[in-house]
Amino acid sequence: MSVRMTEIQRAVRMECVSIAWLVMEAVVALATGIAAHSVALASFGADSVIELISAAVLLWRLTVEARGAAFHRVARAERTASWVVGLALWLLALYILAAASHELLTQHTPDRTPLGLTLALASATLMPLLANAKRSLGERIGSGALKADAACSMVCAYMAWTVVGGVTLTALLNWWWADAVAALALIYFVVHEAQEALVSARTGERAHAHRHG
Repeated sequence: MSVRMTEIQRAVRMECVSIAWLVMEAVVALATGIAAHSVALASFGADSVIELISAAVLLWRLTVEARGAAFHRVARAERTASWVVGLALWLLALYILAAASHELLTQHTPDRTPLGLTLALASATLMPLLANAKRSLGERIGSGALKADAACSMVCAYMAWTVVGGVTLTALLNWWWADAVAALALIYFVVHEAQEALVSARTGERAHAHRHG
């Protein structure tokens, strides 16, 4: 088995782990976020859903190559995955903007959510490890889509810390606006990574690497 195919199979296993975690994360974060009326926690859950879509598309793209598909099919799968990840990140940015703006206008104070806080702390620990591993693999196999998916994982980690910070400040200092402001702070990073993914889709980074690697 070639070194590249070994890396592809490693990436497939990594995406499977991501999907398993994200399913649980999305269910818990959305349920607790809606119950507590926390825009940061609900945005965290929405990000988990979007990241789940991204991971599923990446799993499909990697599986195409793992099965020995022809170059043009792998290149097409790479471009499709990059487009999906980029558009998903744009949707996330719009959701955060709308939800946080609504919370600031209504001056709503989110309730305390011990389960959501525990989930956020766990994600803040796990997701950077997954993101670094995905980015490293993406560099080695020349996949812009996988590196964009790594960015999704880092957004998830940042959102987890945002939830922790927002909930803590609200509980300790009664800063009703901390949750929404913390969520808004993520928009720049999300939009930047969305643009990176769309540029990768247009330029076909993976196709170039495969043709010359």
